[in-house]
Amino acid sequence: MRRSIRPLVATAVAAIFFVPLYVVCVNVIKPGPKIAKSPASLPIPPTLHNITAVLTRPDRLFWVSLTNSIVVTALSILILTVLSSMLGHYLARSKSRWGRWLTLLLLCGLMIPPQVILIPITQVLRFAHLMTTIQGLVLFNVGYYVPFGVFVFTGFTRSIPVELEEAAAMDGAGRFQIFWRIVFPLLRPATASVLIFLGVWIWNDFIDPLVILGPGQGTTITTGIYRAIGQYQADFGTVFALMFLATLPVLIFYLALQKHFVKGLTGGATKG
Repeated sequence: MRRSIRPLVATAVAAIFFVPLYVVCVNVIKPGPKIAKSPASLPIPPTLHNITAVLTRPDRLFWVSLTNSIVVTALSILILTVLSSMLGHYLARSKSRWGRWLTLLLLCGLMIPPQVILIPITQVLRFAHLMTTIQGLVLFNVGYYVPFGVFVFTGFTRSIPVELEEAAAMDGAGRFQIFWRIVFPLLRPATASVLIFLGVWIWNDFIDPLVILGPGQGTTITTGIYRAIGQYQADFGTVFALMFLATLPVLIFYLALQKHFVKGLTGGATKG
């Protein structure tokens, strides 16, 4: 009985998750007036007007938003990967009380929603003259998401034999050489998991770029969709086209790293 129920439950759950994807895909190639009347109907006849209209907007909203999102996401995950991997390796090998307290402090950081600390963060950024700047948004992302990266890297590092590092130290390698030449290449699955998770979270973030960058200083891909919606009217064709184009970079990024994704999540589950 249970075996017959599982496929039905899986099919029902898959159908629920497929509905938003279906609505976006059919409305991207559907004329704008038909979207409001019948959003779930098939696009007959299909049209590429919505996509071409977004790509050729006079204000270049999509291209500016895409560039800002790529810069913010790339810089954030690059800095987060470097800092998180080094700190995670240190905490995995450290046996001191200081390391335990630091691990506890970082785990507490995972429990705090970013909206709770957003107002204090804006005050700090304003004091440092980083408010309404790309650098300020990157700094916020690094400070908030580093506990997650440390958590993943620490668990995976514990599955790596410490004898490899001891052998390299006996051959005269320094700490940085041991980490970057011996340990970090073995952290490839964990690195892929951190890049995917943090890349998707930072790319899809809305409220933090909206507040930190401000309405007139810059826009990311999510705030660009928000700006495409007017106060009294909305071009649904443009909105759906923006949503579709915004998902393509993340989808390509995930497909490129998916083979390492599961290994990174389960790598530290059996040891440590």
